[in-house]
Amino acid sequence: MLQKVNNKRVLVAGATGYLGSHIAQIMMTQGLAARLLTRKKEKLAQYQSPEIEIVEATVTEPNTLSGSCAGIDTVISTIGITRQKDGFTYMDVDYQANLNLLREAQRSGVRKFIYVSAINGDQHRDLKIFEAKEAFVDELKKSELEYTVIRPNGFFSDMKDFLQMAGKGRVFLFGKGEQLMNPIHGADLAEIILTMIDESVNECSVGGPDVLTQNEIAELAFDAHDKVPNIWHLPDWIRRFSLWSVRKFTTVETYGPIEFFLTLMANDNVAMRYGKRKLRDFYFAEAKNN
Repeated sequence: MLQKVNNKRVLVAGATGYLGSHIAQIMMTQGLAARLLTRKKEKLAQYQSPEIEIVEATVTEPNTLSGSCAGIDTVISTIGITRQKDGFTYMDVDYQANLNLLREAQRSGVRKFIYVSAINGDQHRDLKIFEAKEAFVDELKKSELEYTVIRPNGFFSDMKDFLQMAGKGRVFLFGKGEQLMNPIHGADLAEIILTMIDESVNECSVGGPDVLTQNEIAELAFDAHDKVPNIWHLPDWIRRFSLWSVRKFTTVETYGPIEFFLTLMANDNVAMRYGKRKLRDFYFAEAKNN
C-alpha cells in the first residue's frame, strides 16, 4: 500500500517523537521521498538519505518555517505535548504550532494535511489537551486543503504504566475494570497514516488488533512478569474526587495530563482495529529487557 506515495514528497513534523520516529523509519526503509522538520538536524541524522531531507525549523516560531513546505504534496503533523514544559502550553504547541505549519502549507500550495489528535478528542473538548487539539482541527477544516484527522487509541508505550505497576506487584484500576480499549503500536499507526496520503478520509479513529478490558491488560502485564495477578479495584468516586481535586488545587501544567488519563480510563475507547502487533508481545519484550 505504501508504494502509492513514492512519487509524492511528504513533510513530517514531529519526527523526533514516538510516532513521528516510526513514520520516518518506514519512509527511510521504503525509500519514500520525505522532508523531516527538526529543531536540530543531529537528532534525525540516522534518517539522512538521498530520498530524505532534514530541515531545521522551530514550529513555535513561524518565521523559521519559511520555505519548509516548498515542493511538498502532503504534510503529516504529529506535533503535540502530553505534559506542558519549558514554558509552553497546550495552546502554544498543539494549537498554535500546528497552525503555524498549516499557514505555511497553505502559502506553499500543499495539497493535503494529515493531523494526529487522540481518540474521542472531539467528545472531550473540555479537557485542556483536547481543547487545544480540537481548536486546531477546527482551523484545519476551514483551510480548504484536503485533510485527514487521525484519532488513535492509546499507544503501546502508554500502556507501560500497567506493566510498571505489575512489576511492583499490584495494579490499581477504577471501577470493575471492564472498560474496553484497543491500544496500537506506533509502527502500525505509522503505516495507516501513510496510506491516508491517497485516501479521501477526513476523520479516522484507529486502534490495534485486540480489544481488551483493563482487567485483561493488567493480567497480560502480570503474565509478562511471570507473576500472579493482583488487581485492586478502586471505587469510581476516588477517580472523580481525584479529578476534581487536581483541577481545583493544582495548575494546568500539573492537572492537564492527569485529567486526560482519569477521564479516558473511565470509558470504553474502541476504534477501528488495525495492524498485526500485539500488546502481549510488547509487554513480554519490555519485561525481558528491563
